[in-house]
Amino acid sequence: MKLTKSEEQLMELIWTHEKIFMKDILSSYPDPKPAGTTIATLLKRMQDKGFVAYNTLGNSRQYYALVKKSAYFSKEVNGIIKNYFNDSALQFASFFTSSSNITPDELEDLKKIIDDEIKRRAK
Repeated sequence: MKLTKSEEQLMELIWTHEKIFMKDILSSYPDPKPAGTTIATLLKRMQDKGFVAYNTLGNSRQYYALVKKSAYFSKEVNGIIKNYFNDSALQFASFFTSSSNITPDELEDLKKIIDDEIKRRAK
């Protein structure tokens, strides 16, 4: 299941805070803040999709993530690779390194990450 951009923005808040109340969600948004009903609708949709749940504390709901950020983004990236790069991580990496504004230092860091992963998988 995929999140909309608005849901992703809200999910980012939940991932950052781990557990968060509606009043804290609203205060985290810049002005002009969305209406509380808008946030409530987004949270309900995200619950229906299985991304968030809540605990009731008094008259308040404390929301928390059911899906880890790393799991969500891994699925999204794998979907991009499948849909746009013929399910080839190599084609994706080639496009990413040649078409982004990645610096030579960042390329060196990326090379080290790849080298370390090759060593880890060889064991």
